[in-house]
Amino acid sequence: MEESITIGGIKIPRADWEKTPESVKNLVRNQEQRIATIEERLGLNASNSSIPPSKQPPQAKAEKKDKGSGRKRGGQKGHKGFGRDLYEPSQCSEIIEHQPETCKPCQAPLRGEDPQPYRHQIVEIPPVEPVVTEHRLHALTCQCCGQTTRAQLPEEVNPSGYGERLQSLVGLLSGAYRLSHNQVKTLMADLWQVHLSTGTVNRIRQRVSQQLSQVVNEARAYVMASDQVNVDETSWSQNNGDGNNPENRLGWLWVAVACQVAVYQVSLSRSRGSLEALLGKNFAGVVTSDRYGVYKQYPVEQRQVCWAHLIRDFQRMAQRRGVSKEIGEALLKQARRLFGWWHRVRDGTLSRELFEAAVARLRQRVHELLSEAASLCDSSREQTPLARTARTCQEILKVEPALWTFVEVESVEPTNNAAERALRTAVIWRDLSYGSWSRAGSEFVERLLTVVTSLRLQERPLLEFLIQVLRSEPVSLLPLPSE
Repeated sequence: MEESITIGGIKIPRADWEKTPESVKNLVRNQEQRIATIEERLGLNASNSSIPPSKQPPQAKAEKKDKGSGRKRGGQKGHKGFGRDLYEPSQCSEIIEHQPETCKPCQAPLRGEDPQPYRHQIVEIPPVEPVVTEHRLHALTCQCCGQTTRAQLPEEVNPSGYGERLQSLVGLLSGAYRLSHNQVKTLMADLWQVHLSTGTVNRIRQRVSQQLSQVVNEARAYVMASDQVNVDETSWSQNNGDGNNPENRLGWLWVAVACQVAVYQVSLSRSRGSLEALLGKNFAGVVTSDRYGVYKQYPVEQRQVCWAHLIRDFQRMAQRRGVSKEIGEALLKQARRLFGWWHRVRDGTLSRELFEAAVARLRQRVHELLSEAASLCDSSREQTPLARTARTCQEILKVEPALWTFVEVESVEPTNNAAERALRTAVIWRDLSYGSWSRAGSEFVERLLTVVTSLRLQERPLLEFLIQVLRSEPVSLLPLPSE
């Protein structure tokens, strides 16, 4: 038997510990658990919890900053450089030929042609001035009855006083570039000498939003009918009061991504009803998400649990002590092996048949580790690190089949990165604007984010799409058929 034991990181003689009153022992054990809990909370960062990188503790950022490759900044030796892309000659407004008249060393006259001259291009933006068309509506008095009649605007003339391109720019600056009303107003004046009030900017935004309603609804229907969808949500506040009595409500911005189409929705709850409004009550495809409780409404066979979240849980276990550390490190080892194979499947260097066979063995090992950890603590009230490890593994075991859906269904990814990437621009918008000031403002956010993200996923131009929508031309957010 060892002559000493370790309590709170300090070795003390076993004989002295055995003589200690039980009340003091319990106090020491409780303080040990409390210190371990505090240390774990202080160690939380983006790699072992759901804390976003932008909000992780300063010490975590410092540790990351200190790590480096030891190489100098900039391009490395042997790195392939990337030069500036030149415009085609047909795109140049003018081509000026420069030929040397004399030889530089001996000054002899030069003749001939260079079939491949060095090309140097100057790119400039000309001064931009607004094109203003004035329509004069005359009023004439009838000689017979004395009534005055004023001419009407032709149907093709926009009654708002602003053309489709200008309105599309306001929508683009507000949505894709997340500028405030005042910033849009200032930028329009600085770049195009167009002077708008903040009220006019808001009215244009609402008109753009209304015109986008139909194409966004079509995109919603497309996502609801998809075979696979990535879903995530983040907090979003909405003001439900009037100007004199603001009433900010904490809501949630949801996103569903399916086959190059992303649909957003602002809801004042994070409930099952909000998810059903996003995907429909009878969604039959595979849902990739985290382990938030609202997704339990779908059978585990219809779900894919995000492995990025699982890896963060395993990392958190590995940073604890004792058995928790051993199990966390073992699970991380299996996860690294799994993703090594998965990357080879995506690269085409490993067949799915071999991948599925290898995963079958790995899956069994992960199950054994989770089951071992889950059995280490029977009390749900204990707050020891080991108890937290056990509860996490118990929760994972409840959805265990959903860890492996991506192995059986080719269109499913093991992570929810598609939805998380789609939320990043929304999070920046939220942090800049603090949410939306009305339900109409939330609709603008939903529709513009849906349009911007979907078109960027499909690498389609944003401005021309908005112009076509405002001209009531037939357009769609659905992926274009491949030629």
